[in-house]
Amino acid sequence: MLYAMIAKDAPGALQTRLDTRPVHLDHLNSLGKKLVFAGALLDAEDKPEGSIVVFEAENLQEAQAMADADPFVAAGVFASYEVKRWRLAINTTGVEL
Repeated sequence: MLYAMIAKDAPGALQTRLDTRPVHLDHLNSLGKKLVFAGALLDAEDKPEGSIVVFEAENLQEAQAMADADPFVAAGVFASYEVKRWRLAINTTGVEL
């Protein structure tokens, strides 16, 4: 099952985001095939203001644990984040999900 983590950055967290990004990426890469895709949400000036991460997980608890383990969470980059069940409706990438 697919789950999406939707996160909004805390005000003034850009430098913390930049400083924490290497370990954040290490965490995401450590998930292997459990990570479907991930990326930053951008503001009008193309600066990061949040993230979307989609996980493949057996259940919400597993997906929540992956989100909770993200170094951006521990570093305080996110003001808020939630994990929701996500259903793919249209896929034009040719990648089977």
